[in-house]
Amino acid sequence: MEKAVGIDLGSRTTKIILMIKGKSDHEELFDTGHDPLPRVRRVLERLKPDKIVATGYGRHLVRENFGAEHVTEIRACARGAHHLFPGIRTILDVGGQDCKLICLDEKGWVCDFEMNDRCAAGTGKFLEVMAQTFDMPLEQFIQTALNATEPVPISSMCTVFAESEVVSLVTSGKPKEKIALGLHAAIVSRLASMVLRFARQGEFLFVGGGARNRCLSQLLEKQTGKKVIVPGKPQMTVALGAALIAQKQISANL
Repeated sequence: MEKAVGIDLGSRTTKIILMIKGKSDHEELFDTGHDPLPRVRRVLERLKPDKIVATGYGRHLVRENFGAEHVTEIRACARGAHHLFPGIRTILDVGGQDCKLICLDEKGWVCDFEMNDRCAAGTGKFLEVMAQTFDMPLEQFIQTALNATEPVPISSMCTVFAESEVVSLVTSGKPKEKIALGLHAAIVSRLASMVLRFARQGEFLFVGGGARNRCLSQLLEKQTGKKVIVPGKPQMTVALGAALIAQKQISANL
């Protein structure tokens, strides 16, 4: 009974999937924090995998400490997405500190991609900072945006300047729900432009932590005019891809 493990050690959260005979047998998701290795070690000691493939920002850390092989997030995301939705051709992955747009061919191979990891705009981190500015948990901030009927335009997408702009809008009496919606709309304008440059069909897959944000999903669908598909566990897609690659490597060596 060969055990294949995929680890997506991201900037904000760490995801681990154990696969046995082609099926997910165990999943874990926890905050990465400043030192994720002790918890990763405990999980691996319990799972006792035959093969580990790591991806994400911390993939080299996992390789150095646990002898894992590593692959890029692009490859792992493509593999996980194609496994879940074989007909999908476009993937939007919004994580804590980057966003990626990936195009696949009919066999699930990456044929093009675009990545933004130099600016917080368009990432989960941007919305986390804005929620803190409102002194709200992120989920409450998202719901506040969903309660608005129209957004207040946000002129700056730099996190520092946007935070200052939000404070100014609040003190001037603008409704918080309209400001919150405006912040979501500002992110979506960037994400939608990526989708429209690359999308090859009338739908795309939305994964990563950002896909758990219903406001982003709704605005993306409205602005792109395309159907947004969100898997049941969007944050686990990349880890799933890594686990599938580990499983294939086990099979190749049998």
